Amino acid sequence: MTQVRTQGRLAETFARLRQQAGGPGLVTYVTAGDPDLARTEGILRAVERGGADVIEVGVPFSDPLADGPVIQRATERALASGTTLIGVLDLIGRVRSELRLPIVLFTYVNPILRLGAVTFANSCREAGVDGVLVLDLPIEEAEEFRALVASRGIDTILLLSPTTTDDRLRSAAALGSGFLYAISRLGVTGARDTIAEGAVEMVRRIRAVSSLPIALGFGISKPEHVREVGRWADAAVVGSALVSVIAEAGASSDVNARVEEYVRWLKS
Repeated sequence: MTQVRTQGRLAETFARLRQQAGGPGLVTYVTAGDPDLARTEGILRAVERGGADVIEVGVPFSDPLADGPVIQRATERALASGTTLIGVLDLIGRVRSELRLPIVLFTYVNPILRLGAVTFANSCREAGVDGVLVLDLPIEEAEEFRALVASRGIDTILLLSPTTTDDRLRSAAALGSGFLYAISRLGVTGARDTIAEGAVEMVRRIRAVSSLPIALGFGISKPEHVREVGRWADAAVVGSALVSVIAEAGASSDVNARVEEYVRWLKS
């Protein structure tokens, strides 16, 4: 059954964030299926109660490119529990009507090709997905995919790194929608003590070619990191640190409470 959705949920969220004086937005990443899909439903609700502004739902994939050890282990647990792309989309469809926040699906090209790009786009629309980030989809090959999902009211989120050339930044500015996801350092995901020194320059370069909101990620794990990112970008992305909280809570009965508490702490 097709979900009733508000068009432009991401655009509305970032417009609100730019108008308010309460600090930057918070984008939170959760690996779907860790520890299992049933528990992920409760975790998504807890993330919203904690005050997140956008949630990225990661589809577990056997050969991740940029994930550090924390998210890799979460992916392994999710795959072992039987999580699939279709299972993740079904999960989003079940909780969509309960959640106000935008949902971005984080995945790789291979699962989409196996399912079929048209089937994938239709399934995302039916589930109520607001944006899709395909980590290993080159910007040079993104135009056809962007048109496919845009025709279904879904944003294409593009990932930019410190080594992205100015030409590719301009291409991303033209093709992307919703927001641009900038990573503050090279390497894999994982919590760090400090924000990478090149983060300010990264955001400055993107601002020079695009008016899209910018979410900055890789290494963010504390409220002071979120505040610092808010000096330059529209939102901070927290992934590995939140996945670690979920891993530590495991299958315990207080996992949702601990997730909500952590997200609320980040927003503080």
